[in-house]
Amino acid sequence: MNLPDVSISTRSGSGLGWAARDTSAMVWRNLTVIRRVPQLLVFSLIQPLIFVLMFRYVFGGAISSGIPGLSYVDYLMPGIFVQTVGFGAISTAIGLAEDKNKGLLERLKSLPMSRSAVLGGRVLADTTRNVLIVFLMLGVGFLVGFHTHTSPLEVVAGVGVLVAFGFSLCWIFAIIGLVVPNGESAQAAAFPLLAPLVFASSAFVPASTMPGPLKWWAERQPVSVTATSVRSLMLGHGIPRDYVWGSLLWSLGITLVLAPLAVRRFRAA
Repeated sequence: MNLPDVSISTRSGSGLGWAARDTSAMVWRNLTVIRRVPQLLVFSLIQPLIFVLMFRYVFGGAISSGIPGLSYVDYLMPGIFVQTVGFGAISTAIGLAEDKNKGLLERLKSLPMSRSAVLGGRVLADTTRNVLIVFLMLGVGFLVGFHTHTSPLEVVAGVGVLVAFGFSLCWIFAIIGLVVPNGESAQAAAFPLLAPLVFASSAFVPASTMPGPLKWWAERQPVSVTATSVRSLMLGHGIPRDYVWGSLLWSLGITLVLAPLAVRRFRAA
């Protein structure tokens, strides 16, 4: 009797399970570092906290007149959330660069494990940390006067949009971490890439206040689209929900293009 050949499907299933187990192991390894060194989480909160206090109490009075219908703190905090997940994603570059500099990536590549699990574990761990930081920053926002004007479900959906955007940015910085020699170089290379996206955007001020070419860029680039989508979900006030789909498309596009490039770079390193 001829039995059906199931070896291909079995290998496929076991391969997916193997990759999932390896990825979960790498996620746990990277999260354990945060548990053992909680200062990493504290320092991740310092920069966005400084920006909240600076824009809320130093620049807020001068900026608020250009934002009709919203208090400046309500306009500001969604931009701070986007900035937080953006700069939080830089830790992917720093972590990978440090692992490479210490020879850990070479040891992992010599093991019988999924190649995508090393990068996937790092990105998922940093995304998990971003989720925690976003919720902590929500608490900070409430302390300085931020109010949501939509349902709790829509607020959670706004956090989901932020997490998806931060996840996509991690793949950009994963490539940087695999290219540069150490953590210091990774941070130095990542900041000039992210800073124009964050500060030439509608995260802190409306794009309508900017001159022509900069206004065109600020209205369409991913940080602005994501900040506006989070405002539409958390504040309402007639902000079009189309921006939510625009942000998700940006996140999906960045991930689909750069995640395979990062894995290819890891294999070739």
